[in-house]
Amino acid sequence: MPTALAISPHLDDAAFSAGGTLAWLAQQGWDVVVVTVFTATVPSPAGFALRCQTDKGLPTEADYMAIRRAEDEAAGAVLGARVLHLPLREAPHRGYQSPAALFGPLRADDRPEPVAAALRLQLADYRPALILAPQALGGHVDHVLTVQALLSLSLSPPVLWWQDFPYLRRADTPRRPFSDFWNSLPECAPPTDPARKHRACAAYATQLGYQFDGPEGLARALAETGGAEQMRLQGQSPLPELAE
Repeated sequence: MPTALAISPHLDDAAFSAGGTLAWLAQQGWDVVVVTVFTATVPSPAGFALRCQTDKGLPTEADYMAIRRAEDEAAGAVLGARVLHLPLREAPHRGYQSPAALFGPLRADDRPEPVAAALRLQLADYRPALILAPQALGGHVDHVLTVQALLSLSLSPPVLWWQDFPYLRRADTPRRPFSDFWNSLPECAPPTDPARKHRACAAYATQLGYQFDGPEGLARALAETGGAEQMRLQGQSPLPELAE
């Protein structure tokens, strides 16, 4: 069976942004694999990194990333996808010290090469027939690094670049890096399974309050999309449903 490899910066991005497409691919017999880049547990977090878990109601002694990895496993089971977690640190553990910094310019010492090296190995292992990846809409530094790394690899399989949900709908995340490149690619809307996507997104319980003001907000946000997932297509689509 062909493999679809989704490259997710964080533990939830693939489900929030492309979960309907991933669920549909799994139902069509694709081997769907979600590789999440920034998932490392960092012992004894402090400062802003610690606040990123305590502001979600988790105690200081909790292994926040272990909880999130478990949520991702549950979401993957709903989508019909295998999940893989790479041991790279999220931005708050790499020197970004505020919410504004997460959506600002990259630090001079924060480079895409480690991400590219890790992803190169996954591409060699899985040999995907299709890649799904973020556009970095909103400009979160982890998303920007992921896109920089992927672009540096000169990808040969076709890529469906997804719109980063919910950042694309938030007024406080206006940045649109790489826009010239995205505008050069055709838009498309792959088939989706909205109900399965909703169930998968609901598995990320630690994130629902912060991102959507709770489960009801998630339901409203997903309903507003009408189940559609707008993407940009690079290369020749292997999906007849997207053929012109």
